[in-house]
Amino acid sequence: MWTRYKILIFSYLMTEVCAETHSLSPREVDPGLNFTGNHSIFEGTRHKRAIFQGQYCRSFGCCEDRDDACVTQFYEANALCYCDSFCERENSDCCPDYKSFCQEEKEWPPLKQPLDPEGCSRDSQHYEEGSVVKENCNSCTCSGQQWNCSQHVCLVHPELIEHINKGDYGWTAQNYSQFWGMTLEEGFKFRLGTLPPSPTLLSMNEMTASFPARADLPEVFISSYKWPGWTHGPLDQKNCAASWAFSTASVAADRIAIQSKGRFTANLSPQNLISCCSKSRHGCHSGSIDRAWWFLRKRGKVLLNLESNNLLLVSHACYPLFKDQNTTTNNICAMASRSDGRGKRHATKPCPNSYEKSNRIYQCSPPYRISSNETEIMREIIQNGPVQAIMQVHEDFFYYKTGIYRHVISTNEESEKYRKLRTHAVKLTG
Repeated sequence: MWTRYKILIFSYLMTEVCAETHSLSPREVDPGLNFTGNHSIFEGTRHKRAIFQGQYCRSFGCCEDRDDACVTQFYEANALCYCDSFCERENSDCCPDYKSFCQEEKEWPPLKQPLDPEGCSRDSQHYEEGSVVKENCNSCTCSGQQWNCSQHVCLVHPELIEHINKGDYGWTAQNYSQFWGMTLEEGFKFRLGTLPPSPTLLSMNEMTASFPARADLPEVFISSYKWPGWTHGPLDQKNCAASWAFSTASVAADRIAIQSKGRFTANLSPQNLISCCSKSRHGCHSGSIDRAWWFLRKRGKVLLNLESNNLLLVSHACYPLFKDQNTTTNNICAMASRSDGRGKRHATKPCPNSYEKSNRIYQCSPPYRISSNETEIMREIIQNGPVQAIMQVHEDFFYYKTGIYRHVISTNEESEKYRKLRTHAVKLTG
C-alpha cells in the first residue's frame, strides 16, 4: 500500500509538470534542456566548450526587442538559439556569439584588414606606397604613409580667380583647362613669346593724321562688323612662344584684305615666319616684331589658306603650323623666293603641304608706328583696320575672360613668387 501511495504521488507530480509545460512557449523552457537534448551531462559539457567556435548571429543578424523569427539552428546542441534583445534574460536562450557580435563585445580579433594599411589615402581612395598623383602642376608621391609634394607655383591659381570675380575690378576671370597643370614659369615661357621692343622700334616716329574728334568715335566698334569676311580670327599658338609671329601674320592678313577691298582674303602663315625669319630668329622661343615686319616687307610671305568655315583646317594651307615645333626638320625653312627685278618676289619651291598648289607670295608696305594714346589707336582701327600692340603681361592675364583688363595683385602672402612680368604681342580689333 505504501508503494502504491508513492506511485500515486509520483504520478500526480508528473501530471502537474506536464500541465505546466503545455501552458508555456518553447522560449520559457530552460534552454539548457533544449541545448543538451537527449545527450548525457558529459556530452552537454562538450557542446558548451565548442559553443565559442561557431558563428550564429554573425551569419543571421541581430534583432531589436522580442522577435521569435530571429532564430537560427544551434546544431551542436540540436536546438534553437535567438539573436534578439529578448534572449538576454535570467534563462537566456541567446546564441553563443550574441554578446560578442550584437553587443560588440569583441572576444575575437577582427576579420577586417588593419585600419592603417601601408600606403596613403586621398579623397577616400587608398594608394600603394610609391604611387604618384598630380595636383595641378605639382606631383605628390606616397612615401612612408604620407604624401610628399613638389612646391611649384602653378599658372592656374583658383584662389586668385575667385578673388578677381568677387571684386570690382572691371573684368571677369576664368579657369582655362589648357593652362591647368602648367607651372607659372612654363606659362610665361611657352604661351607668350615676344621680346621687349628694340631701340630701333622705339625710335620710330609716330604716324599722325587728321581723324575725327573723339566725340565722333562710336562707343562700340568691331573690325569684323565693318569688314565682314576680311578679318581673321586668332590661331592657337599652343606651347609655341611665338606671339611675335602669330600677331604679325594676322594683322598683315587683315590689312591686305581691307586694302585690296576683299580681293585677297586668305590668312597668312605664322609658321613661315617661325621657320624662315632667320635674322635674330628664335622660332618658338620668342622673337621681335620689327624683324617679323622686315621679313614680310623684304622677303614676302606665303599665304596660308584656311577653310572659311573652320579655322582649324590648317592642313589645307601652303605652310601649315607644325604640331611639333621642337624637331630639327620643322625648324628648317621649307620655302624660298627670288626677285623678278621689278620689286616682286616669287616662290621657287612648292608648298610644304602638297595638297595646296598655290604658293603665291604676298608682300607688304613698311610698317608704321602710331601713338599709344587710346584715341589715336581707336581712330587707326576704324580707318585702316586692326593694329598690332606689345603689352606687358602679368600672371592674372592668363585668366582674362571679359571686360577691361587691369592687373590685380595676388593676395598671397608670398606674393613675390606669384608675380611675373613678360612682354606679349597681340592684335587689337576694336
